[in-house]
Amino acid sequence: MIVVLKHGVSAEKKAQLIAWLQGLGLRIHISDGEFQTVLGLVGDTSTVDIDLVESLDIVDSVKRVTEPFKMCNRKFHPESLVVEAGGVKIGAGSFVMIAGPCSVESEEQIVTVAKAVKAAGATLMRGGAFKPRTSPYDFAGLKAEGLELLKIARAETGLPIVTELMNINDLPLFEDVDVIQIGARNMQNFDLLRELGGVNKPILLKRGLANTLKELLMSAEYIMASGNEQVMLCERGIRTFSDYTRNTLDLSAVPMLRELTHLPIIVDPSHATGIARLVPPMALAATAAGADGLIIEVHNDPIHALCDGAQSLRPEEFAALADKVRAVREAIR
Repeated sequence: MIVVLKHGVSAEKKAQLIAWLQGLGLRIHISDGEFQTVLGLVGDTSTVDIDLVESLDIVDSVKRVTEPFKMCNRKFHPESLVVEAGGVKIGAGSFVMIAGPCSVESEEQIVTVAKAVKAAGATLMRGGAFKPRTSPYDFAGLKAEGLELLKIARAETGLPIVTELMNINDLPLFEDVDVIQIGARNMQNFDLLRELGGVNKPILLKRGLANTLKELLMSAEYIMASGNEQVMLCERGIRTFSDYTRNTLDLSAVPMLRELTHLPIIVDPSHATGIARLVPPMALAATAAGADGLIIEVHNDPIHALCDGAQSLRPEEFAALADKVRAVREAIR
């Protein structure tokens, strides 16, 4: 349930209403906008007399929220969320380019790529230290050493780090990471999501291979309901009957999520297509669809990459794409 207060309500009257609602055993999520304040009521709202609340002189309207996700619902938070990571703002018009290799392989590799993508306009750096691989024989990342190499690249370039967490037990190693990524395979690892509710840093939550938008939002709800509201959603392609691309990029998810939630929306065309030459057109389409940012795999030597070289752009290809993305953003502004 949401309670919309009238414009200009005094702080004292607002506090009195909130205290009364809390006395009914409800948690109150407060969203103060420029022209109105929205109180999101979380809990058993069956005890709330809607007619009584609506009759109060400070209340504009009362509505029931039928969707199971509450805290990530745009009805609870009408204004788009701005997430800040390492001084970089994401969302509500602040567009970001996140770029870097699928996996960290060496200091020379990650520093070289980080410098190249920054020069091209990237605002955050991605790189996998812990890698979930379908085959147990594939390169699974440098783990703790990889995190240290990412920090070296950050020191060299100033780019905040985005990297994937797979296991709760590794969480202490991520204390100095700017954005924690939760990959598609862990989207419904609910114990992990609850744990991230106690982390004071942004979370990039990727959609699962065969998950609906509602399931993605419910996973975001796990993190937010546990205390961390700095969540970003990532559309990275879903599995369909297509046999020519790695996955199918669901770009309709961008405007649909925009209606449903206030959280920033990032698109990953690299994992969606699995083919480097398809990444630029899908990145441009995602930009035109209204995404808040892109996450692009870039490698200085894709042919010899230890992970996902086929979908990785070369630095010069990323630079050309970044120019086109800026042109598209200017065209739709």
